[in-house]
Amino acid sequence: MPAVTIRNLSGETHRALKIRAAQHNRSTEAEMRAILEAAVRPEGRLRLGTALAEMSRKIGLTNADVEALDQVRNTRQAEPLRFE
Repeated sequence: MPAVTIRNLSGETHRALKIRAAQHNRSTEAEMRAILEAAVRPEGRLRLGTALAEMSRKIGLTNADVEALDQVRNTRQAEPLRFE
């Protein structure tokens, strides 16, 4: 698992982290992991696959519909643009 080193952290910030960790009954390192996780992976983030599946269910799209669309889809490769 990757490790991260944080340099030049002020003493005040380190003390605040230690206090916050104690309030949550975890180590300072565990508290920092939780803070970073919450910052980069928020609970309310949009997950594209989940959003598309939900939209499909709302409009009643079925696997048969997707297969029908796939059968009529144009599979010919597109011509590249020409700038002449």
